[in-house]
Amino acid sequence: MESFNGIKNWAIEDRPREKFAHKGRQALTDTELLAILIGTGTKNITAVDLARNLLAAANNSLDKLGHFSLSDLKKFKGIGEAKAINIAAALELGRRRKEANSEKVESPITSSKDVYMRFSNLFLELKTENFAIALLNRANKVMQHFVISTGGVSGTVADPRVILKPCIELQASGLILMHNHPSGNLKPSQADIDLTNKIKGATQFIDIKLFDHLIFTDTGYFSFADEGLL
Repeated sequence: MESFNGIKNWAIEDRPREKFAHKGRQALTDTELLAILIGTGTKNITAVDLARNLLAAANNSLDKLGHFSLSDLKKFKGIGEAKAINIAAALELGRRRKEANSEKVESPITSSKDVYMRFSNLFLELKTENFAIALLNRANKVMQHFVISTGGVSGTVADPRVILKPCIELQASGLILMHNHPSGNLKPSQADIDLTNKIKGATQFIDIKLFDHLIFTDTGYFSFADEGLL
């Protein structure tokens, strides 16, 4: 229920939903869009004020807000389980849309930076370590990518047989290994190095080039190729 000074008492053209309908989504601020997701506030605070508080806690960054867990969101009075899920789901859709758009880029992979720019969204904001691969054709363009495994905060198991199977089935010419470190540490572990060497030997045997192995964090990446580790 909104208070006497709630959104229902605003001029119609100033209410977020009505403003969206009549002026278009571009006319709304991040706060107003978030207020639409929240829906209603409490008797002491409007949905817009609640949205403003949420963004302030994230330093007015949607990217940082995307890192908030459901528990983080529910710490705000007026945000229950359902509203927290609505917010998290909308932010996840935005992340996936950005990822889908990046997949449309058909330029060849020429550097580790190309890989990072193409696939950073695949690992963005993950709390667990995931392992993925990208398959390249003879023109070094991405054919497909696959998430091979997901694990815990400190590691995941990547089976070389599972990695190599799609390479053979799709007759890929090149392979890129990718995984993230949720801790933010870009230094490869001994297990990372051992797996890379094992995959490199196997790809040489089946005439597939291992282009790189990248470790992702939300702020940067480590390239085995750039560091002379391939």
